[in-house]
Amino acid sequence: VVRGRMEGAVVVLGSATPSMESAANATSGRYDRLMLTQRVMNRPLADVRVVDMRPEFAAHGADVVISQALWEALELRLSRGEQSLVLLNRRGFATVVFCRSCAATLECPHCSVTLTYHRTARRVRCHYCNYATTIPKACGTCGGEFLEQSGVGTERLEAEIRTRFPGARVVRVDRDTIRRRGAIARVLGDVARGEVDILVGTQMIAKGHDFPSVTLVGVISADVGLGMADFRAAERTFQLLTQVVGRAGRGDMAGEALVQTLYPDHYSVRAAAAQDYAAFFEKETEFRT
Repeated sequence: VVRGRMEGAVVVLGSATPSMESAANATSGRYDRLMLTQRVMNRPLADVRVVDMRPEFAAHGADVVISQALWEALELRLSRGEQSLVLLNRRGFATVVFCRSCAATLECPHCSVTLTYHRTARRVRCHYCNYATTIPKACGTCGGEFLEQSGVGTERLEAEIRTRFPGARVVRVDRDTIRRRGAIARVLGDVARGEVDILVGTQMIAKGHDFPSVTLVGVISADVGLGMADFRAAERTFQLLTQVVGRAGRGDMAGEALVQTLYPDHYSVRAAAAQDYAAFFEKETEFRT
């Protein structure tokens, strides 16, 4: 915007989920607002279902990653030869390594955050400063020898899907799998050619991609960002959910999205499920003013 003002140029800010600041500028008249009210060729938006994970945990335990509804939806797409996309915005295998005796967790010595376990690399890593080390044989606090893992990342999600559907072509996209130059382009090319059945990944797969054969989007732990100490937490959750459910049904076949959450009544989750930016903007404005 500053560069455009300096050059006397027209600046176009385009997004299905603009920032609160941009939307406020458009509402106040500082920006001109142009609205696209429908999809290309009048295609319908994906049908979104919010899955409350509390009954799932009550029935099957707290280790449940994928709900029964999502398993059934994935199986249906595989039987039809359609593609699915599953989002979990946490990489690694387990998000916490802790001592069974004293409950101390492995933390980054620089950032004081819990280290994430990456099973493929057999290391724990800090996702802030990239500090990494092997898992110790004993707890550094009490000397206990039983270190457990908890929490779910994309690596574990991929493993569970492969175990459930051993014949499916499953590909994971996150910072750990696309380090090599050209890796992301190859994966996206495989998806476009129909050589991938289920694409698992972080927010890298949520925005901007156009895969006509993706008819199902599953979101694991949709509320993972709501607990962040950031006043934009609800805004970023809404943006991510709205963008990722928009990956479903972009071709001739209808799309469906299942959003798993512990907070099914949170306004950001509900507005994203309805793909209603105006409703979210109105509610979020109440907290910002």
